[in-house]
Amino acid sequence: MHTLTSRHGFSFPLLVSGFIAVLVGYSSSAAIIFQAAQAAGASPTQIGGWLSMLGVAMGITSLGLSLWYRMPILTAWSTPGAALLATSFHGISLNDAIGVFIFANALIVLSGVTGLFARVMNHIPQAIAAAMLAGILLRFGLDAFAGLQSHFVLCGSMCLAWLLSRRWLARYAILCTLLAGVAMALWQGTLHFPAQAVSFVLPHAVMPHFTLSALIGIGLPYFLVTMASQNAPGIVNLQAHGYTPPVSSLMSWTGITALLLSPFGGFSVCVAAITAAICMGEDVHPDARRRWIASALAGGFYLLAGLFGALIGLLFSALPLVLIQTLAGLALLATLGGSLQRALAEAHQRDAALITFLITASGVSLLGIGAAFWGLVGGMAAHLLLSRPTAS
Repeated sequence: MHTLTSRHGFSFPLLVSGFIAVLVGYSSSAAIIFQAAQAAGASPTQIGGWLSMLGVAMGITSLGLSLWYRMPILTAWSTPGAALLATSFHGISLNDAIGVFIFANALIVLSGVTGLFARVMNHIPQAIAAAMLAGILLRFGLDAFAGLQSHFVLCGSMCLAWLLSRRWLARYAILCTLLAGVAMALWQGTLHFPAQAVSFVLPHAVMPHFTLSALIGIGLPYFLVTMASQNAPGIVNLQAHGYTPPVSSLMSWTGITALLLSPFGGFSVCVAAITAAICMGEDVHPDARRRWIASALAGGFYLLAGLFGALIGLLFSALPLVLIQTLAGLALLATLGGSLQRALAEAHQRDAALITFLITASGVSLLGIGAAFWGLVGGMAAHLLLSRPTAS
C-alpha cells in the first residue's frame, strides 16, 4: 500500500495540479450554480450552503474514489445540468427543485446498479474516445492564446513563463505559469479580493416535493444531459488516458452521494472530465500509476473550499478571468496533444475520429444536449458505417 508521502509517490507538481483543477472547476461554473439556485428561489444564505455542500461532496468522493481505485478519479458537479436548471427552474418552488434533484440522482443510481451505462461505454473505440476528449479540450487550448489580443502583457508573460519552464523545469511549468500570472496581475492591479470575512455556512435540508410535470419536464432532461454531457466525457477521459474505470461502481457511488445530499443542495456529483484531465498529464507525474495522488489532493482542496461556500465565488473571482483561461489552456495542452495523437493513430478509424472531434469542438447543442454527446453519436455512426464490410 502506497501513501501520499512515499518518496516515489508525492511530488509538488501533483499538489499544484490538484489545486489548479479545483481552481478551474470553481471559477468556470460557480456563477452558473448561483443562477440555478436563484432561479429555484434559494436565499443567499441557502446558496452559500449549497456551495459548501457541493465542495464537501466533491472532496469526499474525489478523495475516496481516488484512494480506493488508485486512479485519478476527480468528481465535479454537472455544469451542463446546472445551466439547464438555471433556465428551467423559473416558476417552481424550492421544494419542487429538491424533488427534481432526488428524482434525477435516483435515475443515475439505477443506471449504475443495472450496469446499462457501463455496457454502452464499453463499445466506444479508443480513437473515438480520444477524439471526443480532444474536441472538448480544444476550446481550452484556444483560450490559452486568445487572451493575447486584449491582455498581451498578462497572457504573454504567462506563455513565456510556461515555455521557459517547459525547457528547464518541465514538472513545475504550471506552477511557474500561475506565479507569473498572479505576479503580473498584482503589478497591473487587476486582483480584486472581497472585503467580506470568510465564513462557513451550514447547509439546511429542504423538504422535497414531487410533481409529475417537474419530474418529467425538468428532472428527466436533467438526468439525460448530466449522463450525456458530464458523466460520459468523464468516463471517456479516463479511458483515453489508458485507465479502465469501474463505470457502474462510479455511477453508483457518485449517484448515491448526490442522492443523500440532494435535500441540502448537493444537486449532482459526476465524474469530471476537464478538471480531471489537468491531473492526468505526463507533467503531473511521469508514472501514470501515481497520478491518482493529484486527484486525491484535489479532493482535499475541495473539502477546504467547502468550508467557505458562502464566499467561494467571490474569492475565485478575485483572479482575472483571462488568467484562469490561460492557465487552464496551458495546463491541458499536453493532454490535448496526446488525445489528438491517439485519435488519429489508426488509419481505419481516422475519419470517424475526425467527425467526432469536429462535432464536439463545434459546440453544437441539439435538444438541450451538448456537443460532446453529439460528437460521440456522430463518430459512432460513422465508425459503424465505415467499418462494415462492403459487398464484393
